[in-house]
Amino acid sequence: MSGEHEATTHFGFRDVKESEKAGMVHEVFTSVASKYDVMNDLMSFSIHRIWKDAMMDWLAPRPGQRLLDVAGGTGDVAFRFLGRAEGSSAVVCDMTESMLIAGRQRAEAGNLSERLDWVVGDAMALPFPDNSFDTYTISFGIRNVTRIPDALKEAYRVLRPGGRLMVLEFSQIPNDLMQKVYDWYSFNIIPPMGKVVTGDRDSYQYLVESIRQFPDQETFAAMIRTAGFEQVKYRNMTMGIAALHSGWKI
Repeated sequence: MSGEHEATTHFGFRDVKESEKAGMVHEVFTSVASKYDVMNDLMSFSIHRIWKDAMMDWLAPRPGQRLLDVAGGTGDVAFRFLGRAEGSSAVVCDMTESMLIAGRQRAEAGNLSERLDWVVGDAMALPFPDNSFDTYTISFGIRNVTRIPDALKEAYRVLRPGGRLMVLEFSQIPNDLMQKVYDWYSFNIIPPMGKVVTGDRDSYQYLVESIRQFPDQETFAAMIRTAGFEQVKYRNMTMGIAALHSGWKI
């Protein structure tokens, strides 16, 4: 109807129209795709690798399972999953094709191409039938989704009964002093580092701002329950800098 105002959402600390956010996020990850893995190691002192290994420990992949890794980018999580479950397969779904291209090259180098598919898609409207996957993972991606509840509903839809959701995302540190130290590092070190390594300061400014906009652990757990998942739990990683969230489609 004329006269209605389009809904807005946040893009870092800015308010933008919902219809614009996906394109803006796409530009961010297209810009940094070629150096994405390098920057992850530098920003986190490679701790993100420990978090992803912990994700696999809790997930405990089983032989023959089918994984959907959303916002899977260059395949870090999918590679770990396949390495732990004989006869398993994975689909990496991401809205940024250049990230998937980088991941496909890694898969070819690691002789994993036959067990992996790479699909350009939107977390809020997944191009897969109902009840298609045993496991759904999303790592450091859900905070970039325009409407998080829609993405969680889609996760529930594509999982088979008995399927499991697991989300790894930056979160909130419960210790105020440690949060201040982390904020100082995030805002004063990461964007300049992004400029040096990728030539793009603004994308990393957005990324650190987006972390502060993401719900805390309890709030996000409640959102997962609202989407229909049961046995919802979370574990803090590195004092709460990140958190692992788990839920089941019963």
